[in-house]
Amino acid sequence: MSAPLLTLRLLNAEFGHLPAPHVTVSTVYPERLELTFHDDFAAFEAWREALNIAPGAVVHRVQSDGRTGVLRVHGTFAGAELELTGYAPVPATAPVLAGSGVGS
Repeated sequence: MSAPLLTLRLLNAEFGHLPAPHVTVSTVYPERLELTFHDDFAAFEAWREALNIAPGAVVHRVQSDGRTGVLRVHGTFAGAELELTGYAPVPATAPVLAGSGVGS
């Protein structure tokens, strides 16, 4: 777990101005540092960009019956694996009434 903890220290020193993530260091993945952002894709994107992780590497999915969007990407920094995950609500769509289309 020394690599992720050192990485966390370096991230704080270099990117302390960015929004604070939820941080996880796990004994299951001892070389990984997980940064999670809740209700804020903008914070996820700020960190992804600062860490120079390609936008094309981001995987998007939807969970909770289409109510929550999830962004996930992996990268490296200072010898540790990084996993960034962002969660945000999917905006509700307005219902379309029958007969409200063009030409009705």
